[in-house]
Amino acid sequence: MTEVDLTSMSLEDLKSLRTKVNRAIDTFEDRRRKEALAAADAKAREFGFSISELLDSGKKGAPPPRPPKYRHPENPDLTWTGRGRQPQWFKDAVEAGTDPDELLISA
Repeated sequence: MTEVDLTSMSLEDLKSLRTKVNRAIDTFEDRRRKEALAAADAKAREFGFSISELLDSGKKGAPPPRPPKYRHPENPDLTWTGRGRQPQWFKDAVEAGTDPDELLISA
């Protein structure tokens, strides 16, 4: 590493140097992360994979949406999976005397 004689530098040069040093410090981890990712990607390619294939393979993600189990008798666009909070149309139908089995979507 080169020795820098700070005592011979002007105030403007010192401030400029400080800005450059701060920027280098701030981006140090990012640069190291990119180097590590490039090394990991090169190693993955040796085995015939891309790094994104390896990283994405372990993700579970959101569960697939459940199919509806119940359907409104007059408005087929209103459905419910039978899980979670009961929709108001379902509550109203049951309170009116409709058997929940009558609202089931036939398989």
